[in-house]
Amino acid sequence: MLLLARLRSAFFSGCLIAAFLIAGCANPPGVKGIRAPQNDFWTGRLSLQVHSEPAQSFSASFELKGQPERGELTLISPLGNVLGVLRWSPGEAVLDSGNEKLQHYASIDVLMEQATGAALPLVALFGWLQGDHASVSGWSADLSRYGEGRISAKRVQPTPPADLRVVLDQ
Repeated sequence: MLLLARLRSAFFSGCLIAAFLIAGCANPPGVKGIRAPQNDFWTGRLSLQVHSEPAQSFSASFELKGQPERGELTLISPLGNVLGVLRWSPGEAVLDSGNEKLQHYASIDVLMEQATGAALPLVALFGWLQGDHASVSGWSADLSRYGEGRISAKRVQPTPPADLRVVLDQ
């Protein structure tokens, strides 16, 4: 339960990966996965800040592989410990927090909402990571620094507002 609370706080602060994951117009040299349509693996750091009462923030390193339909997101603490692994496929999503039994959910959307307290735009995050200005209701992505491997997005609806920042490894 404590790990789930930590993951929720982390996702709010970092996401949307996943998201927070989580694009621009250029294909900069050395940035993994940017503008490569076949790419399905990204690493970097993410932070998520949720402007709730009390405010919540989270940051972690991440490894994201797969596609919006099927994939895996690993969150890693600054000390190198795995905070949790989220795996999803059509009709199922699983949270592996390492200390507890696996937690199963009907979909990645349900898992993300449970882990972060709000639905995160996973499909849009994959688009942003590819350099696509994917739009999603309530979120606004800033891809102006995509060429530097930096993506940011703001959620204005539903409340509470949230800020997601992703820095890709180069």
